[in-house]
Amino acid sequence: MPSSLTATQLGAYFTLTEVSALLRHAVEKQLRDAGCLSYVQFQLLTRLNDAQDGQRRMTDLADGVVYSRSGLTYQAQLLEERGFVTRSPAPGDERSIVVAVTEAGRDVLATVLPGHIQALQDLLFANLSVTDVNELARILEQAADHLRSTPPRSSTPRRRKT
Repeated sequence: MPSSLTATQLGAYFTLTEVSALLRHAVEKQLRDAGCLSYVQFQLLTRLNDAQDGQRRMTDLADGVVYSRSGLTYQAQLLEERGFVTRSPAPGDERSIVVAVTEAGRDVLATVLPGHIQALQDLLFANLSVTDVNELARILEQAADHLRSTPPRSSTPRRRKT
């Protein structure tokens, strides 16, 4: 087992964390300014909006956004208070909660999405070629797949009781 990183590995790691932090900061500001949304709330709304029926179980959402279940419950509660989602017991399993996006939730997404896309274009993709973006996507997907093979406890799918 290696006991150190190469200079290239260390540089790649620091660059990845710097890019991630800078991009996240800018994206969070845009989401707050355009729709008073946190980044996690935006992720929840987009995942619900992308779902075929506009709804998902809370545990599936937590696993998808890699966020603690309790933190996600709080964020969903805030979204529900604003009328952007509804929460209800899952059919056939009252222990599970289903979250569904509302028209107001779809409207706030429509409001923030153009600025979100522009921020990503300007800050992340403007200086990259199509080939660069394809390579970046391939590399990040490979890293994400590996990281998801041993997810943190808060995002490990729960075993369903039978």
